[in-house]
Amino acid sequence: MTIPGIEVEFRGVRLIRSVGRVPEWKGKRVVVIGLARQGVALTRYMSGQGAEVVVSDIQPAEALVEARHELSGLPVEYVFGGHPPALLERADLLCLSGGVPADLPLALQARERGIALSNDSQIFLEACPSPVIGITGSAGKTTTTALVGRMAAAQFEETERRVWVGGNIGRSLLADLPAIGPEDLVVMELSSFQLELMTTSPQVAAILNLTPNHLDRHRTMEAYIACKARILAFQTEEDVAVLGREDADAWALREMVIGKVISFSQSEPDEGDGAYIAQGAIRLRIGADDLTVCPVGAIELRGEHNLLNVIAACALAAAAGLSPDAMSEGLRGFRGVEHRLEFVRRVRGADWYNDSIATAPERAIAAMRSFDEPLVILAGGRDKDLPWGEFAAIVRQRVDHLILFGEAAEKIAQAVENASGERGPLSIDICAGLEAAVQQAAWVAEPGDVVLLAPGGTSFDEFKDFAERGERYRTLVEVL
Repeated sequence: MTIPGIEVEFRGVRLIRSVGRVPEWKGKRVVVIGLARQGVALTRYMSGQGAEVVVSDIQPAEALVEARHELSGLPVEYVFGGHPPALLERADLLCLSGGVPADLPLALQARERGIALSNDSQIFLEACPSPVIGITGSAGKTTTTALVGRMAAAQFEETERRVWVGGNIGRSLLADLPAIGPEDLVVMELSSFQLELMTTSPQVAAILNLTPNHLDRHRTMEAYIACKARILAFQTEEDVAVLGREDADAWALREMVIGKVISFSQSEPDEGDGAYIAQGAIRLRIGADDLTVCPVGAIELRGEHNLLNVIAACALAAAAGLSPDAMSEGLRGFRGVEHRLEFVRRVRGADWYNDSIATAPERAIAAMRSFDEPLVILAGGRDKDLPWGEFAAIVRQRVDHLILFGEAAEKIAQAVENASGERGPLSIDICAGLEAAVQQAAWVAEPGDVVLLAPGGTSFDEFKDFAERGERYRTLVEVL
């Protein structure tokens, strides 16, 4: 099915932005690839729209019993164990779940046949009746998305307006479409995997930062940045882009912004609108107004990286027209999201923290820098073809005990061994999996230590996602 659109060119890539009416799916044949969270949401939504839905997953049927149970009663055709070309017969649309690469052979064949490609976020944006704030970046997007949602909820508290938070943050918003009204506000986290296919931009779009990530999928930093930039590529002159001014690659994208730019940084911008810190407070300069949100001391999140997340959230809230009072109220009592520097419990005088969401070395570094106490670090998982040199240098400077697990363990150990610095950890242990790593950490931790799960790698060697890994970590720590 071909959707009419306008052409946009960015970095030599021709993009098509959907325009006109929301596509009608009744009677259309829609093929969904991947039966994880996004695939289940897509299947349920498209079936509800009257589409003829076919779901294909590379796993065998017995591995997907739970997902199929969620879709029981729906007229869905299943193909397991691979993605045969026959799936494209009579297909009008091919939808890829987030974990499915856009260069999948079946996707390439679909393009050759002129079959449109999409995903859950694209379909949601095409149909959503309310304004949308979209947030992406290499780091901090989950915390920022949650915080903007809290700020909007504070603004709408005594009204009939509602705020909807979702996307890559943990839940597809497709099921909420019937309840979303034009006066509501949607706050979405968007990953590079989702943006890779998207041809619609949210009215307020943020790129927080751009550092090496997911290079196992995107191969080059240029390709990765191009995926992220799609969040801006289809905006209009009435839309707003929020960019991190301290990140060179993110800030460079202001040249492609079609509408208005609002920056965020710790220092006051020389020109233009922005959120920043001055005189010990978070401030906003929007047009002729210079407003104070709250004292920096009121922020309860650990780490300098989280301070930037708060400033970014204020810039986004201002772009959406939220008041400084609502921003301050949203910040009140906010101590972060699950699996992000999440305090689990104190065990024999050592404090245990869960940062399972740190799936890149850079995010593990930020987590380590959030503490001054002696550190016991649990790191590993599956490598994303990212450099471990800086992580290794910080480990040699700051970490007393390094406990490695998963597929990346040997690679990380080698990086630490090769790093410069005289100190080095008192011990480095390699464990078969997370459970053994927690037991080893309990053995070496002393009163006053911080025991921190900061993997630096993905969870897919042992778990379905970082959330499952974080939940397992919490369970293991709770029973120590």
